Amino acid sequence: MTPYIALNAYLELIDAINRRKTRKRPQNLHWIDVNAIKPYPQSPRRHVPGNIARPPYVGLGDVPETYDGSHVQSAETITAMEEAGRIACGAMHEAGKAVAPGVTTDELDRIAHEYMCDHGAYPSTLDYRNYPKSCCTSVNEVICHGIPDSRPLEDGDIVKIDVTAYKNGVHGDNCYTFGCGNVDQASLDLIEHTQQAMNRAIKAVKPGRSISIIGRIIENYAKRFSYGVVRDYTGHGVHSAFHSGLIVFHYDEPHYDVTLEEGMTLTIEPMLTLGDQSNHQWDDGWTVLTNDGSRCAQFEQTLVVEKNGARILTTLD
Repeated sequence: MTPYIALNAYLELIDAINRRKTRKRPQNLHWIDVNAIKPYPQSPRRHVPGNIARPPYVGLGDVPETYDGSHVQSAETITAMEEAGRIACGAMHEAGKAVAPGVTTDELDRIAHEYMCDHGAYPSTLDYRNYPKSCCTSVNEVICHGIPDSRPLEDGDIVKIDVTAYKNGVHGDNCYTFGCGNVDQASLDLIEHTQQAMNRAIKAVKPGRSISIIGRIIENYAKRFSYGVVRDYTGHGVHSAFHSGLIVFHYDEPHYDVTLEEGMTLTIEPMLTLGDQSNHQWDDGWTVLTNDGSRCAQFEQTLVVEKNGARILTTLD
């Protein structure tokens, strides 16, 4: 078994734990937010013009993605990822501009979807293992993979908008946490510190270093503020595969000692919580929430490892 196949097997094991063994909402817990997030009706899947190329997994159902190639990408692949990254970044921030009380997360999905299609890109999440929407919108205590629906955003909410675009055979993946209206100071601090945790980790990326330095830096920074660091969901390799076998832990995991190399492309996407990081999943198979109802912030960038450090690919520059 090659190292890459072994990593794929490990990734599938994590995926099985995270998605298919659905964690139910625990009983008899004190929920911090009395207005806990609940599922709302969803609109039909959005149409993608036929001239836009689809990723290979579209139409295959809930089938795990596999990748047995190198984690080091060619110059041509990286150039293509720059364009996919720009589109993903633009779509995410265009949706973010619309965040306001009364706006539904389904409307944010529409904005991101149309932006990607208008730029010739396919929304990578749409029909990825049957996911029904073109981005993820995770509000307040929803950690990740929130499905856009008809719930209107409320004053004081925070919403993570996670957008991935596929164009010219590659993906660009990013996420940003936006505040809605008048947000409390604890949530604003959480947002700022989560972004700083990601930025600090990106600065530490250099060829020859262990990939575990990423999680060590994030966890040590989060401990300053007594934040929880979500352990069940990770960063990942990304390129022609949406999720390759490369895993990026956001906590200190010294036993995972993959060495960073020039040309590797990956995401760093820490999820930090105001309370405990333990979580459960709704029956929809996607939406992940904190057990104690505490809020979560997330930021994500796709980057390439270069000689002198990391270069962000999900940028408008």
